Amino acid sequence: MAKDEVIFRFEEASFGYGHNKPILEEVDCSVRRGSKVTIMGQNGAGKSTIFALIIGTLKLESGRVIVGQDVSIATARQVIPRDQLDLTVREFFLKCFNKKIYDIDPRIDDVLEIVNLKGHEKVHDRIVRTFSGGQQARLLLASALIQNPDLLLLDEPTNNLDKAGIAHLTDFLKNYKKTVIVISHDAEFLNAFSTGVLYLDIFTRKVEQYAGNYLDVSAEIIARVEKENRKNAQLAKEIQENKDKANFFAQKGGQMRLVAKRMREKAEELEEEKVDIRREDKTIRSFIIPSQPELVGEILNIGAYSVRNAKTHKFVSRKANISLRRNNHLLLSGPNGIGKSTLLESIARGEAKGVVIAEGVRVGYYRQDFSTLNFEDTVYDSLLAVMDKHIEENMRSTAAGFLISSEMIRTKIGSLSEGQKGLVAFARLVLQKPGLLILDEPTNHINFRHIPIIAEALNKYEGAMILVSHVPDFVSKIRIDEILDLEK
Repeated sequence: MAKDEVIFRFEEASFGYGHNKPILEEVDCSVRRGSKVTIMGQNGAGKSTIFALIIGTLKLESGRVIVGQDVSIATARQVIPRDQLDLTVREFFLKCFNKKIYDIDPRIDDVLEIVNLKGHEKVHDRIVRTFSGGQQARLLLASALIQNPDLLLLDEPTNNLDKAGIAHLTDFLKNYKKTVIVISHDAEFLNAFSTGVLYLDIFTRKVEQYAGNYLDVSAEIIARVEKENRKNAQLAKEIQENKDKANFFAQKGGQMRLVAKRMREKAEELEEEKVDIRREDKTIRSFIIPSQPELVGEILNIGAYSVRNAKTHKFVSRKANISLRRNNHLLLSGPNGIGKSTLLESIARGEAKGVVIAEGVRVGYYRQDFSTLNFEDTVYDSLLAVMDKHIEENMRSTAAGFLISSEMIRTKIGSLSEGQKGLVAFARLVLQKPGLLILDEPTNHINFRHIPIIAEALNKYEGAMILVSHVPDFVSKIRIDEILDLEK
């Protein structure tokens, strides 16, 4: 296959999840060999669906997906399959290949270097289960990279990567000679290597193709929307003028009725010229997470906590002296694998040794894997469940602020995109009014346009808060009163 040949293409491709959730309608698009392409689109537009159609885990309703002959494809899955958690790292990577690989150890070293997971120890014989959630996400990314595929599909690859990890991955992608398609909300990361954009419009259900780096294309799309808005405003003015004249002449009767009819026809023609504006990438409304009003005094006390030792991987206990009251914000920091998520979960469940939560405190817990949500619930049930008074009007108004439509409100949580699950989780916190807010990587999967609004809400939160985040820009916008560095 020549360099400028097409590596895959969609021809009149249509796909939907049942009748009421169409995703693609007669889409034509293609990607050339060697290009580095970003898939853009609103949460829920179907970005991950496109990956599933390319690799064949989902089938089109009509049209064709054509992948070049003998093209090898690798994708970084979102979670490690349960039956692979008890494998060693070496066995886990060997499973990525369907033939015998003799030089697997140096390949593993190289690829762990790229995802910034190469410590001082040899990890080849370590069991996958003993890695933290963040480290397992890096192993998944490495499992795609080690295959050196012709077509590399990456879905949110910077989630769970710290600054050094993102820098390593960016360098790798810049130098990668083959084709890469990436879904990500990290504009700076995307801009470093992308040469084109596939733009998935949630309203027309078409895919538009743009050449250029990520920021240029974003600017081009914004300019187009503004131009379309201006054109529509002009048309709306002309339509109204024609309708007014038609009404005026119709009242005159006689011959004037024909003039009125022509005016109405002209108004209808102009109506058809209006462009379908993309009501695209709306941002969520500014919001406040109300804190539990009646709390006074100490809300949380951390006298001791446990961290995972990097060499032995066993948990060791440490002493602390942290007291959180209303309006106290604590940042929990430390490298992947030290036990941040484990600590947050044990605090949220009230099972952390050495940690005391005051009587009667409501805990709002945002987990990075959304396992606090019941995937079988509808969004409607999930939101009502956290309210002390079931006032449907309040619930719907809050939901609307998080772009949860009346159609989405009847959907099961399990069928939402990861970004939509994140917005539901934030809507629940607003309705719950917690006294203690525990947030584990709250920007993962969230559209970057929403992130400043979320930062502002957390900055203004008046209860006690514990935050874990690897996104320095996000953390810098939030008032932090105390830092507990688990590495020290």
